[in-house]
Amino acid sequence: MKPSLQLRVSQQLTLTPQLQQAIRLLQLSTQDIHQEVAQMLETNPMLEMADESEPSVFSSPPQPLAQHSTANADESEQAHSDDRGPDDFGNEPADWNTRGSMSRSTDDEDETYPEQAAEQASLREHLHAQLTTSMLDEKDRKVVGLLIDALDENGYLAQDLKELAELLPAELDITLDDLETALVQLQHMDQPGLGARNLGECLALQLKALPEDTPQRDLAIQLVSSHLDVLAAHDFTRIKKLLHCTNDELRTAQHLIIELNPKPGSEFDQSIADYVVPDVVVEKYKNKWCARLNADAMPKLRVNQIYANILQQRGEKNSLQLATQLQEAKWLIKNLQQRFETILRVAQAIVERQGNFFEHGEIGMRPLVLREIADALEMHESTVSRSTTQKFMLTPRGIYEFKHFFGSGLSTESGGTCSSTAIRELIKQLVSAEDGQKPLTDSRMSEILAQQGIVVARRTIAKYREALRILPVNLRKSI
Repeated sequence: MKPSLQLRVSQQLTLTPQLQQAIRLLQLSTQDIHQEVAQMLETNPMLEMADESEPSVFSSPPQPLAQHSTANADESEQAHSDDRGPDDFGNEPADWNTRGSMSRSTDDEDETYPEQAAEQASLREHLHAQLTTSMLDEKDRKVVGLLIDALDENGYLAQDLKELAELLPAELDITLDDLETALVQLQHMDQPGLGARNLGECLALQLKALPEDTPQRDLAIQLVSSHLDVLAAHDFTRIKKLLHCTNDELRTAQHLIIELNPKPGSEFDQSIADYVVPDVVVEKYKNKWCARLNADAMPKLRVNQIYANILQQRGEKNSLQLATQLQEAKWLIKNLQQRFETILRVAQAIVERQGNFFEHGEIGMRPLVLREIADALEMHESTVSRSTTQKFMLTPRGIYEFKHFFGSGLSTESGGTCSSTAIRELIKQLVSAEDGQKPLTDSRMSEILAQQGIVVARRTIAKYREALRILPVNLRKSI
Protein backbone atom coordinates (compact mmCIF):
# COMPACT_ATOMS: atom_id res chain seq x y z
CA MET A 1 0.00 0.00 0.00
CA LYS A 2 1.42 3.39 -1.04
CA PRO A 3 1.67 6.14 1.60
CA SER A 4 -0.60 9.09 0.81
CA LEU A 5 -1.71 12.41 2.26
CA GLN A 6 -5.35 13.18 2.95
CA LEU A 7 -7.13 16.30 4.22
CA ARG A 8 -10.02 15.87 6.66
CA VAL A 9 -12.27 18.53 8.19
CA SER A 10 -13.60 17.83 11.69
CA GLN A 11 -14.87 19.68 14.76
CA GLN A 12 -13.99 19.02 18.37
CA LEU A 13 -14.56 20.73 21.70
CA THR A 14 -11.41 22.29 23.14
CA LEU A 15 -11.22 22.94 26.87
CA THR A 16 -9.80 26.42 27.14
CA PRO A 17 -8.09 27.48 30.39
CA GLN A 18 -11.13 29.58 31.25
CA LEU A 19 -13.51 26.65 30.74
CA GLN A 20 -11.27 24.34 32.76
CA GLN A 21 -11.21 26.86 35.61
CA ALA A 22 -14.99 27.30 35.50
CA ILE A 23 -15.60 23.55 35.70
CA ARG A 24 -13.09 23.16 38.53
CA LEU A 25 -14.56 26.06 40.55
CA LEU A 26 -18.07 24.66 40.21
CA GLN A 27 -17.17 21.31 41.74
CA LEU A 28 -15.23 22.83 44.67
CA SER A 29 -16.83 23.26 48.07
CA THR A 30 -17.20 26.67 49.70
CA GLN A 31 -14.17 26.06 51.91
CA ASP A 32 -12.07 25.07 48.89
CA ILE A 33 -13.27 28.15 47.01
CA HIS A 34 -12.04 30.45 49.78
CA GLN A 35 -8.68 28.67 49.77
CA GLU A 36 -8.48 29.09 45.99
CA VAL A 37 -9.29 32.79 46.26
CA ALA A 38 -6.72 33.28 49.02
CA GLN A 39 -4.07 31.69 46.82
CA MET A 40 -5.01 33.89 43.86
CA LEU A 41 -4.87 37.00 46.03
CA GLU A 42 -1.31 36.12 47.01
CA THR A 43 -0.06 35.47 43.49
CA ASN A 44 -2.01 37.96 41.38
CA PRO A 45 -1.57 41.69 42.19
CA MET A 46 -4.43 42.52 39.82
CA LEU A 47 -6.91 40.94 42.22
CA GLU A 48 -8.07 42.32 45.58
CA MET A 49 -10.90 42.00 48.05
CA ALA A 50 -13.67 44.55 47.69
CA ASP A 51 -14.98 46.64 50.58
CA GLU A 52 -17.93 45.31 52.53
CA SER A 53 -19.95 48.44 51.74
CA GLU A 54 -19.74 47.93 47.98
CA PRO A 55 -22.82 46.52 46.27
CA SER A 56 -22.96 42.92 45.14
CA VAL A 57 -24.79 41.52 42.15
CA PHE A 58 -26.50 39.09 44.53
CA SER A 59 -27.72 41.65 47.07
CA SER A 60 -31.35 41.69 45.88
CA PRO A 61 -34.11 40.28 48.16
CA PRO A 62 -35.14 36.65 47.71
CA GLN A 63 -37.55 36.04 44.88
CA PRO A 64 -38.40 33.25 42.46
CA LEU A 65 -35.48 32.76 40.13
CA ALA A 66 -37.69 32.48 37.05
CA GLN A 67 -38.91 36.05 37.60
CA HIS A 68 -35.41 37.27 38.38
CA SER A 69 -33.84 35.70 35.29
CA THR A 70 -36.48 37.18 32.95
CA ALA A 71 -36.21 40.70 34.27
CA ASN A 72 -34.67 41.72 30.98
CA ALA A 73 -33.68 39.98 27.77
CA ASP A 74 -29.95 40.42 28.30
CA GLU A 75 -29.94 38.66 31.71
CA SER A 76 -32.03 35.79 30.37
CA GLU A 77 -29.81 35.33 27.33
CA GLN A 78 -26.67 35.37 29.51
CA ALA A 79 -28.11 32.82 31.96
CA HIS A 80 -28.96 30.36 29.17
CA SER A 81 -25.71 30.83 27.27
CA ASP A 82 -23.66 30.04 30.37
CA ASP A 83 -25.44 26.76 31.19
CA ARG A 84 -25.97 24.67 28.07
CA GLY A 85 -24.83 21.16 27.29
CA PRO A 86 -21.32 19.88 27.94
CA ASP A 87 -19.89 23.35 27.55
CA ASP A 88 -22.08 24.99 30.20
CA PHE A 89 -19.36 27.59 30.74
CA GLY A 90 -18.86 29.82 27.71
CA ASN A 91 -15.40 30.64 26.48
CA GLU A 92 -16.10 34.19 25.38
CA PRO A 93 -14.75 36.91 27.73
CA ALA A 94 -17.55 38.69 29.57
CA ASP A 95 -17.81 42.30 30.64
CA TRP A 96 -16.17 42.77 34.00
CA ASN A 97 -16.86 45.28 36.69
CA THR A 98 -13.98 46.65 38.73
CA ARG A 99 -16.43 46.88 41.64
CA GLY A 100 -18.18 43.56 40.87
CA SER A 101 -18.79 40.36 42.39
CA MET A 102 -18.92 38.71 45.76
CA SER A 103 -18.55 38.22 49.61
CA ARG A 104 -16.78 39.54 52.68
CA SER A 105 -14.13 42.12 53.42
CA THR A 106 -10.83 41.16 54.98
CA ASP A 107 -10.14 44.62 56.39
CA ASP A 108 -8.52 43.90 59.75
CA GLU A 109 -9.91 47.09 61.27
CA ASP A 110 -13.51 46.35 60.42
CA GLU A 111 -13.82 42.59 60.54
CA THR A 112 -14.71 40.91 63.78
CA TYR A 113 -13.63 37.36 64.51
CA PRO A 114 -15.57 34.81 66.57
CA GLU A 115 -14.26 34.08 70.00
CA GLN A 116 -12.18 30.92 70.22
CA ALA A 117 -13.29 28.31 72.72
CA ALA A 118 -10.82 27.50 75.45
CA GLU A 119 -8.77 24.42 74.67
CA GLN A 120 -10.03 21.43 76.62
CA ALA A 121 -7.54 19.29 78.50
CA SER A 122 -7.04 15.78 77.16
CA LEU A 123 -7.90 12.69 79.18
CA ARG A 124 -4.29 12.06 80.19
CA GLU A 125 -3.67 15.73 81.05
CA HIS A 126 -6.77 15.78 83.25
CA LEU A 127 -5.78 12.60 85.12
CA HIS A 128 -2.13 13.64 85.55
CA ALA A 129 -3.28 17.01 86.93
CA GLN A 130 -5.51 15.22 89.42
CA LEU A 131 -2.69 12.84 90.30
CA THR A 132 -0.37 15.69 91.27
CA THR A 133 -2.84 16.82 93.97
CA SER A 134 -3.42 13.34 95.40
CA MET A 135 -2.04 12.11 98.74
CA LEU A 136 -0.16 9.16 97.18
CA ASP A 137 3.54 8.68 97.74
CA GLU A 138 6.03 9.14 94.93
CA LYS A 139 6.21 5.50 93.83
CA ASP A 140 2.44 5.07 93.76
CA ARG A 141 2.13 8.25 91.69
CA LYS A 142 4.61 6.90 89.15
CA VAL A 143 2.77 3.58 88.86
CA VAL A 144 -0.63 5.26 88.51
CA GLY A 145 0.87 7.67 85.97
CA LEU A 146 2.16 4.69 84.00
CA LEU A 147 -1.37 3.23 83.87
CA ILE A 148 -2.81 6.59 82.85
CA ASP A 149 -0.47 6.66 79.84
CA ALA A 150 -1.63 3.14 78.91
CA LEU A 151 -5.33 4.15 78.65
CA ASP A 152 -6.93 4.32 75.22
CA GLU A 153 -9.04 7.22 73.94
CA ASN A 154 -12.20 5.78 75.56
CA GLY A 155 -10.59 5.48 79.00
CA TYR A 156 -10.12 1.70 78.92
CA LEU A 157 -6.99 -0.20 79.97
CA ALA A 158 -6.69 -2.59 77.05
CA GLN A 159 -3.32 -4.05 78.05
CA ASP A 160 -3.23 -6.95 80.50
CA LEU A 161 -1.55 -6.13 83.83
CA LYS A 162 0.60 -9.29 83.71
CA GLU A 163 1.92 -8.38 80.26
CA LEU A 164 2.57 -4.84 81.40
CA ALA A 165 4.49 -6.06 84.47
CA GLU A 166 6.68 -8.25 82.27
CA LEU A 167 7.48 -5.38 79.93
CA LEU A 168 8.62 -3.03 82.70
CA PRO A 169 12.38 -2.85 83.38
CA ALA A 170 13.46 -4.77 86.49
CA GLU A 171 15.24 -1.73 87.95
CA LEU A 172 11.87 0.01 88.40
CA ASP A 173 10.95 -2.63 90.97
CA ILE A 174 7.25 -2.58 90.03
CA THR A 175 5.42 -5.83 90.72
CA LEU A 176 2.03 -7.11 89.61
CA ASP A 177 0.61 -6.29 93.04
CA ASP A 178 1.80 -2.68 92.62
CA LEU A 179 -0.01 -2.44 89.29
CA GLU A 180 -3.23 -3.94 90.70
CA THR A 181 -3.15 -1.49 93.62
CA ALA A 182 -2.48 1.41 91.26
CA LEU A 183 -5.37 0.32 89.05
CA VAL A 184 -7.76 0.46 92.00
CA GLN A 185 -6.50 3.98 92.81
CA LEU A 186 -6.96 5.02 89.15
CA GLN A 187 -10.49 3.63 89.05
CA HIS A 188 -11.45 5.66 92.13
CA MET A 189 -10.52 9.03 90.66
CA ASP A 190 -13.23 11.61 90.06
CA GLN A 191 -14.31 10.12 86.70
CA PRO A 192 -16.06 6.76 87.40
CA GLY A 193 -15.47 4.09 84.80
CA LEU A 194 -11.93 5.06 83.79
CA GLY A 195 -9.32 2.31 83.91
CA ALA A 196 -11.85 -0.46 83.23
CA ARG A 197 -10.65 -3.48 81.30
CA ASN A 198 -13.98 -4.24 79.63
CA LEU A 199 -17.45 -2.81 79.21
CA GLY A 200 -18.97 -4.72 82.13
CA GLU A 201 -16.31 -3.47 84.55
CA CYS A 202 -16.72 0.08 83.24
CA LEU A 203 -20.47 0.06 83.85
CA ALA A 204 -20.06 -1.63 87.23
CA LEU A 205 -17.61 1.07 88.39
CA GLN A 206 -20.12 3.76 87.49
CA LEU A 207 -22.93 1.94 89.28
CA LYS A 208 -20.81 1.49 92.42
CA ALA A 209 -20.23 5.25 92.46
CA LEU A 210 -23.96 5.83 92.86
CA PRO A 211 -25.46 6.17 96.36
CA GLU A 212 -26.08 2.81 98.01
CA ASP A 213 -29.78 3.56 98.47
CA THR A 214 -30.31 3.95 94.71
CA PRO A 215 -33.23 1.65 93.75
CA GLN A 216 -32.06 -1.63 92.15
CA ARG A 217 -28.40 -0.53 92.14
CA ASP A 218 -27.21 -3.97 93.26
CA LEU A 219 -29.33 -5.73 90.65
CA ALA A 220 -27.88 -3.50 87.93
CA ILE A 221 -24.34 -4.33 89.14
CA GLN A 222 -25.14 -8.03 88.89
CA LEU A 223 -26.49 -7.56 85.38
CA VAL A 224 -23.46 -5.72 83.97
CA SER A 225 -20.95 -7.89 85.81
CA SER A 226 -22.30 -11.35 84.93
CA HIS A 227 -25.19 -11.15 82.46
CA LEU A 228 -24.42 -8.25 80.13
CA ASP A 229 -24.61 -10.42 77.00
CA VAL A 230 -28.05 -11.72 78.00
CA LEU A 231 -29.23 -8.17 78.67
CA ALA A 232 -27.90 -7.04 75.27
CA ALA A 233 -29.94 -9.82 73.63
CA HIS A 234 -33.07 -8.55 75.45
CA ASP A 235 -33.70 -12.03 76.79
CA PHE A 236 -35.67 -10.73 79.78
CA THR A 237 -37.30 -14.07 80.56
CA ARG A 238 -33.92 -15.69 81.12
CA ILE A 239 -32.69 -12.78 83.24
CA LYS A 240 -35.72 -13.01 85.53
CA LYS A 241 -35.06 -16.72 86.03
CA LEU A 242 -31.35 -16.22 86.73
CA LEU A 243 -31.71 -13.27 89.13
CA HIS A 244 -35.21 -14.01 90.50
CA CYS A 245 -36.45 -10.47 89.93
CA THR A 246 -39.76 -8.97 88.84
CA ASN A 247 -40.52 -6.94 85.73
CA ASP A 248 -40.55 -3.68 87.69
CA GLU A 249 -37.20 -4.42 89.35
CA LEU A 250 -35.61 -5.38 86.03
CA ARG A 251 -37.06 -2.31 84.33
CA THR A 252 -35.60 -0.01 87.01
CA ALA A 253 -32.18 -1.69 86.80
CA GLN A 254 -32.20 -1.46 83.01
CA HIS A 255 -33.02 2.24 83.20
CA LEU A 256 -29.99 2.79 85.46
CA ILE A 257 -27.72 0.97 83.00
CA ILE A 258 -29.01 2.92 79.98
CA GLU A 259 -28.08 6.21 81.64
CA LEU A 260 -24.40 5.15 82.08
CA ASN A 261 -21.58 6.24 79.79
CA PRO A 262 -19.92 3.24 78.06
CA LYS A 263 -17.02 5.44 76.92
CA PRO A 264 -16.10 7.74 79.84
CA GLY A 265 -12.90 8.90 78.14
CA SER A 266 -14.81 10.29 75.17
CA GLU A 267 -15.80 13.35 77.24
CA PHE A 268 -12.23 14.55 76.85
CA ASP A 269 -12.16 14.05 73.08
CA GLN A 270 -10.51 17.09 71.50
CA SER A 271 -11.80 16.51 68.00
CA ILE A 272 -13.04 19.76 66.46
CA ALA A 273 -16.43 19.78 64.81
CA ASP A 274 -16.57 20.71 61.14
CA TYR A 275 -18.82 23.71 60.60
CA VAL A 276 -20.63 24.00 57.29
CA VAL A 277 -21.20 27.37 55.65
CA PRO A 278 -24.37 27.00 53.54
CA ASP A 279 -24.17 28.18 49.94
CA VAL A 280 -27.89 28.88 49.72
CA VAL A 281 -30.57 30.01 52.17
CA VAL A 282 -34.18 28.88 51.67
CA GLU A 283 -36.91 31.18 52.95
CA LYS A 284 -40.62 31.65 52.43
CA TYR A 285 -41.22 34.80 50.41
CA LYS A 286 -44.79 35.86 49.55
CA ASN A 287 -46.14 32.38 50.40
CA LYS A 288 -43.60 30.73 48.13
CA TRP A 289 -40.38 28.93 49.02
CA CYS A 290 -37.41 30.68 47.41
CA ALA A 291 -33.65 30.20 47.42
CA ARG A 292 -31.11 32.99 47.72
CA LEU A 293 -27.34 32.95 47.89
CA ASN A 294 -25.64 33.22 51.25
CA ALA A 295 -23.49 36.37 51.20
CA ASP A 296 -21.11 34.88 53.77
CA ALA A 297 -20.19 32.11 51.34
CA MET A 298 -19.27 34.41 48.45
CA PRO A 299 -15.80 35.99 48.17
CA LYS A 300 -16.23 39.62 47.15
CA LEU A 301 -13.53 40.40 44.61
CA ARG A 302 -12.57 43.21 42.27
CA VAL A 303 -9.75 44.15 39.93
CA ASN A 304 -7.10 46.37 41.51
CA GLN A 305 -7.69 49.73 39.81
CA ILE A 306 -4.20 51.04 40.55
CA TYR A 307 -2.48 48.21 38.69
CA ALA A 308 -5.07 48.38 35.92
CA ASN A 309 -4.20 52.07 35.36
CA ILE A 310 -0.49 51.24 35.35
CA LEU A 311 -1.13 48.64 32.66
CA GLN A 312 -2.87 51.23 30.46
CA GLN A 313 0.05 53.63 30.76
CA ARG A 314 2.77 51.10 29.93
CA GLY A 315 3.85 50.04 26.50
CA GLU A 316 3.00 46.62 25.09
CA LYS A 317 6.55 45.38 25.51
CA ASN A 318 6.60 45.78 29.30
CA SER A 319 2.95 44.91 30.02
CA LEU A 320 2.70 41.30 28.88
CA GLN A 321 2.84 39.81 32.39
CA LEU A 322 0.42 42.35 33.85
CA ALA A 323 -1.97 41.84 30.95
CA THR A 324 -1.95 38.10 31.57
CA GLN A 325 -2.62 38.60 35.29
CA LEU A 326 -5.40 41.06 34.49
CA GLN A 327 -7.05 38.50 32.22
CA GLU A 328 -6.72 35.84 34.92
CA ALA A 329 -8.33 38.17 37.46
CA LYS A 330 -11.22 38.87 35.07
CA TRP A 331 -11.67 35.16 34.43
CA LEU A 332 -11.75 34.35 38.13
CA ILE A 333 -14.33 37.05 38.91
CA LYS A 334 -16.54 35.97 35.99
CA ASN A 335 -16.24 32.26 36.74
CA LEU A 336 -16.98 32.76 40.44
CA GLN A 337 -20.04 34.81 39.59
CA GLN A 338 -21.15 32.19 37.11
CA ARG A 339 -20.53 29.42 39.67
CA PHE A 340 -22.87 31.01 42.22
CA GLU A 341 -25.48 31.79 39.56
CA THR A 342 -25.47 28.13 38.50
CA ILE A 343 -25.71 26.94 42.11
CA LEU A 344 -28.63 29.32 42.71
CA ARG A 345 -30.49 28.11 39.61
CA VAL A 346 -30.06 24.49 40.63
CA ALA A 347 -31.08 25.26 44.23
CA GLN A 348 -34.23 27.08 43.14
CA ALA A 349 -35.18 24.20 40.85
CA ILE A 350 -34.76 21.77 43.78
CA VAL A 351 -36.80 24.01 46.09
CA GLU A 352 -39.64 24.26 43.58
CA ARG A 353 -39.84 20.46 43.31
CA GLN A 354 -39.43 19.71 47.02
CA GLY A 355 -41.86 22.27 48.40
CA ASN A 356 -43.68 19.60 50.44
CA PHE A 357 -40.43 18.81 52.26
CA PHE A 358 -40.14 22.39 53.54
CA GLU A 359 -43.78 22.31 54.60
CA HIS A 360 -44.06 18.82 56.11
CA GLY A 361 -40.53 17.44 56.54
CA GLU A 362 -38.98 14.19 55.31
CA ILE A 363 -42.35 12.55 54.77
CA GLY A 364 -43.09 15.11 52.05
CA MET A 365 -39.97 14.34 50.00
CA ARG A 366 -40.68 13.37 46.40
CA PRO A 367 -38.49 11.27 44.07
CA LEU A 368 -35.98 13.39 42.19
CA VAL A 369 -33.04 12.60 39.90
CA LEU A 370 -30.31 14.76 38.39
CA ARG A 371 -31.71 14.33 34.89
CA GLU A 372 -34.98 16.07 35.86
CA ILE A 373 -33.13 19.18 37.06
CA ALA A 374 -30.79 19.10 34.06
CA ASP A 375 -33.69 18.98 31.60
CA ALA A 376 -35.59 21.75 33.39
CA LEU A 377 -32.59 24.12 33.39
CA GLU A 378 -31.23 23.03 29.97
CA MET A 379 -27.95 22.02 31.57
CA HIS A 380 -25.78 18.99 31.17
CA GLU A 381 -26.33 16.36 33.85
CA SER A 382 -22.65 16.52 34.86
CA THR A 383 -23.04 20.25 35.55
CA VAL A 384 -25.96 19.57 37.90
CA SER A 385 -23.91 16.86 39.59
CA ARG A 386 -21.03 19.30 40.19
CA SER A 387 -23.50 21.93 41.42
CA THR A 388 -24.95 19.59 44.04
CA THR A 389 -21.76 17.97 45.36
CA GLN A 390 -20.53 19.47 48.66
CA LYS A 391 -23.02 22.33 48.30
CA PHE A 392 -25.27 22.98 51.29
CA MET A 393 -28.67 24.56 51.78
CA LEU A 394 -29.85 26.28 54.96
CA THR A 395 -33.54 25.61 55.50
CA PRO A 396 -35.94 26.17 58.41
CA ARG A 397 -35.53 22.43 59.09
CA GLY A 398 -31.72 22.49 59.20
CA ILE A 399 -28.73 22.38 56.87
CA TYR A 400 -28.82 19.80 54.10
CA GLU A 401 -26.49 18.93 51.26
CA PHE A 402 -28.11 19.36 47.85
CA LYS A 403 -27.70 15.61 47.29
CA HIS A 404 -30.11 14.98 50.18
CA PHE A 405 -33.03 16.09 48.00
CA PHE A 406 -32.33 13.49 45.33
CA GLY A 407 -33.47 9.92 45.64
CA SER A 408 -35.19 7.06 43.89
CA GLY A 409 -38.86 6.29 44.21
CA LEU A 410 -41.04 3.23 44.77
CA SER A 411 -44.34 2.62 43.04
CA THR A 412 -47.67 3.00 44.80
CA GLU A 413 -51.00 1.32 44.14
CA SER A 414 -52.38 4.56 42.69
CA GLY A 415 -49.75 4.46 39.95
CA GLY A 416 -47.53 7.19 41.40
CA THR A 417 -44.19 7.00 43.15
CA CYS A 418 -43.05 7.58 46.72
CA SER A 419 -39.57 8.78 47.62
CA SER A 420 -37.27 6.39 49.47
CA THR A 421 -36.58 9.24 51.92
CA ALA A 422 -40.29 9.50 52.72
CA ILE A 423 -40.45 5.73 53.25
CA ARG A 424 -37.55 5.91 55.70
CA GLU A 425 -39.41 8.61 57.61
CA LEU A 426 -42.54 6.43 57.71
CA ILE A 427 -40.47 3.55 59.11
CA LYS A 428 -39.08 5.85 61.82
CA GLN A 429 -42.60 6.96 62.73
CA LEU A 430 -43.85 3.39 62.90
CA VAL A 431 -40.99 2.32 65.16
CA SER A 432 -41.33 5.35 67.44
CA ALA A 433 -45.05 4.67 67.94
CA GLU A 434 -44.84 0.87 68.35
CA ASP A 435 -45.60 -1.02 71.54
CA GLY A 436 -42.28 -1.81 73.25
CA GLN A 437 -43.56 -5.20 74.42
CA LYS A 438 -44.75 -6.12 70.91
CA PRO A 439 -42.47 -4.31 68.44
CA LEU A 440 -43.27 -4.35 64.74
CA THR A 441 -41.53 -6.88 62.53
CA ASP A 442 -40.27 -5.94 59.08
CA SER A 443 -43.11 -7.96 57.54
CA ARG A 444 -45.70 -6.16 59.65
CA MET A 445 -44.31 -2.74 58.66
CA SER A 446 -44.46 -3.82 55.02
CA GLU A 447 -48.15 -4.73 55.49
CA ILE A 448 -48.93 -1.39 57.17
CA LEU A 449 -47.31 0.55 54.32
CA ALA A 450 -49.21 -1.59 51.80
CA GLN A 451 -52.47 -0.57 53.53
CA GLN A 452 -51.44 3.04 52.83
CA GLY A 453 -50.93 2.23 49.16
CA ILE A 454 -47.11 1.99 49.27
CA VAL A 455 -45.81 -1.35 48.05
CA VAL A 456 -42.51 -2.10 49.83
CA ALA A 457 -40.96 -5.55 50.14
CA ARG A 458 -39.87 -6.88 53.52
CA ARG A 459 -36.22 -6.94 52.39
CA THR A 460 -36.46 -3.30 51.41
CA ILE A 461 -37.87 -2.46 54.85
CA ALA A 462 -34.95 -4.33 56.45
CA LYS A 463 -32.44 -2.45 54.29
CA TYR A 464 -33.91 0.95 55.16
CA ARG A 465 -34.16 0.01 58.85
CA GLU A 466 -30.48 -0.93 58.95
CA ALA A 467 -29.58 2.32 57.15
CA LEU A 468 -31.48 4.20 59.87
CA ARG A 469 -29.62 2.18 62.55
CA ILE A 470 -32.86 0.83 63.96
CA LEU A 471 -32.37 -2.43 65.84
CA PRO A 472 -34.07 -5.67 64.79
CA VAL A 473 -37.40 -6.55 66.36
CA ASN A 474 -35.92 -8.87 69.03
CA LEU A 475 -33.54 -6.15 70.25
CA ARG A 476 -36.25 -3.48 70.36
CA LYS A 477 -38.39 -5.51 72.72
CA SER A 478 -38.76 -3.98 76.18
CA ILE A 479 -39.94 -5.44 79.48
